[in-house]
Amino acid sequence: VQLQASGGGLVEPGGSLRLSCAASGSIFSIDVLGWYRQALGKQRELVAQITSGGSTDYADSVKGRFTISRDNAKTTVYLQMNSLKPEDTAAYFCNLRRRSGLEYWGKGTLVTVSS
Repeated sequence: VQLQASGGGLVEPGGSLRLSCAASGSIFSIDVLGWYRQALGKQRELVAQITSGGSTDYADSVKGRFTISRDNAKTTVYLQMNSLKPEDTAAYFCNLRRRSGLEYWGKGTLVTVSS
């Protein structure tokens, strides 16, 4: 399994970015796709995740601002980030989790929120 993330960059506070992550290889429809982030000096944390059935979970800090979605083929996951704050600055990582618990990670894409 390979996960290719894109869409990071520099944005001013209050701005928006959309991250994409394309999964390739042996992808099963029941796999859960998600986004994690890791800021400097902090632990990696879950931002949002989505199941094949469309169920979603969000970190409290991003609820109402971020939206996770998945394409019909269920191999690409998106993270629409609105009303960005400086504290959203981090490396964002795409994650695929099997029902067995096995996980795959993509390389991080950096999001910097600064004026």
